[in-house]
Amino acid sequence: MAASKKRRVEECISERFLDTEYNLSENLSKLCFLPSVSYVYNPLKYAREPHCNYIRKYCRSTKTVLFVGMNPGPFGMAQNGVPFGDPKYVKEWLEVEGNVEKPPKEHPKRPILGLDSTRSEVSGTRFWGFLEKHSVTPENFFASCFVHNYCPLVFMTVTGKNITPNNIPANQRKELFKFCDQALIDAVDLLGVEFVVCIGKFVEGRCKILFKEHEVKICSLMHPSPANPRANASWEKIALEQLERCGVMTYIRVKH
Repeated sequence: MAASKKRRVEECISERFLDTEYNLSENLSKLCFLPSVSYVYNPLKYAREPHCNYIRKYCRSTKTVLFVGMNPGPFGMAQNGVPFGDPKYVKEWLEVEGNVEKPPKEHPKRPILGLDSTRSEVSGTRFWGFLEKHSVTPENFFASCFVHNYCPLVFMTVTGKNITPNNIPANQRKELFKFCDQALIDAVDLLGVEFVVCIGKFVEGRCKILFKEHEVKICSLMHPSPANPRANASWEKIALEQLERCGVMTYIRVKH
């Protein structure tokens, strides 16, 4: 009886999390963007199968720590629905599977190949590689932690250049941020989060506004993007120092 009740609770959390994302996805699908944003990918829809598998496998309980990225990278979550989704780590460490369809409007220079993609996602390689080193197994890491994105959409120019949410035209950011803000608040409340680890300055700025009256602790983590020279030089060392300083490493590091 106890095992059955635990299973129902776990399923309830994962399904409620997916409901929050579904509502966000539906709200965002109603937004229209100026011509400067020529392509919008939503992996919560076309990569729904692996994304749901990720949620149902690793978001089955409350979490002490929530890592929050900005939005999907073109070679990571955009391909497979998993945040920071370097294909090697998604398949071999996280062991997430699932069929991926095509976005309704696909840029010829940014094709969606799903889990067949062979191009590494540098931010994901660094991020999941760090967690594998310190947690050893996904089960150790996800016992207390989860990884999520503030915004689920990928934005591109007509040439296929990536547009980050903070660079969406100002008159369109307001509605975009309104829906993403509320979804993140709902996720934090649902999971009973104590620490929100903000990956990059943009997310940190949003979280400081959203949770200024909240009891969660906001922590900074340098973004592992190769566009950041400091990250290219010593991201792992800096990440370790930042996570030690805010008290999060105790939930990541394997206890011997």
